[in-house]
Amino acid sequence: MNLQDEELLQLEKQVCFGLAVASRTVISAYKPVLDPMGLTHPQYLVMLALWEFAPMSARELSDQLHLDPGTLSPLLKRLETAGLIVKTRNPQDERAIVITTTEQGAALRTEAVKVPKEMMKRLNLSLEDAVELRTILDRMIAAGSAAPKG
Repeated sequence: MNLQDEELLQLEKQVCFGLAVASRTVISAYKPVLDPMGLTHPQYLVMLALWEFAPMSARELSDQLHLDPGTLSPLLKRLETAGLIVKTRNPQDERAIVITTTEQGAALRTEAVKVPKEMMKRLNLSLEDAVELRTILDRMIAAGSAAPKG
């Protein structure tokens, strides 16, 4: 192994390490912003998807959020208990669940509009930085999804 190969194995040079640490620290930075809204970060992501695309089937929501149904189900249960969403049977397919926001859930959107700018401020990101970062992340998500899994 040459020096360059050794450097490639350094923890601080690993993209996966940087992404993992960034993910944890950024998500924890959301906590004080979302707490007054009564939402956890995963619940916030569910509400974002519903504000944009509702009504949605559970499968559509699962696909949109890249979450397996086993992870999504307890999130939906807690949001339903909080009175923010309602789940109903699809009249065209009784096996399918349709998810929409309640009036209370829809009203929460007014408060949530402030979250992105507050988070950019807390993370010291300009709008341009945020757009550039999201573009790179989208590319990585697509490449990771297409990469062989076996």
